Amino acid sequence: MISAPHLKPVLSFPPALLLKAQGGNLGLKAAIFDVDGVLTDGRIYIGESGESFKAFSTLDGHGLKLLDQGGITPIIITGRDSPAVRRRVADLGLKHAAYGAKDKLAVAEPLLAQLGLDWSQVAAMGDDWPDLPLMCRAAFACAPAQAHPEVRAIAHHVTAAPGGHGAARECCDLLLMAAGRYAALLQGHLSTLDGSGGA
Repeated sequence: MISAPHLKPVLSFPPALLLKAQGGNLGLKAAIFDVDGVLTDGRIYIGESGESFKAFSTLDGHGLKLLDQGGITPIIITGRDSPAVRRRVADLGLKHAAYGAKDKLAVAEPLLAQLGLDWSQVAAMGDDWPDLPLMCRAAFACAPAQAHPEVRAIAHHVTAAPGGHGAARECCDLLLMAAGRYAALLQGHLSTLDGSGGA
C-alpha cells in the first residue's frame, strides 16, 4: 500500500491574528454565520412566481464541514427564511440553524446556553447591521470584503474574498489554523475521503 504524501500548508495568517482567533481560555467551540452577504453574495434572485434563488460556494460549504470536524460547531443564524437556505443547511449536515431571525441576539443566546457555551467561546461572521450584536459580543469577529463599513470597522478580520465567493471558507481556515487543527485536516484529505459527501 502506498502511503499518502506529506503536504505542508501554504496558507498563513499573521501570528497576532491567529492568537486573537484562538478565543478565550477555553478556545473557540462554535462559530455563527449569517447567510445573505456571507454564504451568498447578498443578491436575491426572485422568479416571476415569487420563488427566490441563491448561489452558494462549495468552498464555503466544505469549510463549514471542516470546521465541524475540527471541533468548532458551525451555527447558521439568518434574518431571512427560504427553502434554498434550508436545503443548503440540510445538504451540509449542519445541526444548528435559525431562520427568519429578526433579532439575532435573542436567537443566539438561548442556543449558546443550550450548547453550554458563552461568548468567549464563540466566533461570529456577518456583513450588515443586524449582525453587529453578535459580532460585538463574540471573542472573534470576521466580515467579508464587501461588508458594510460599520461591520468591517469592528471585525477582527476582514476577508480578502467577498461573501459567497470563499469568504466563509477563509474564516473557517483561519479558525482551524488558530486552533491547531488545520494541518491535520489537510493531511487527512490526502489519504481518505471525509465520508460526508460533497460540499
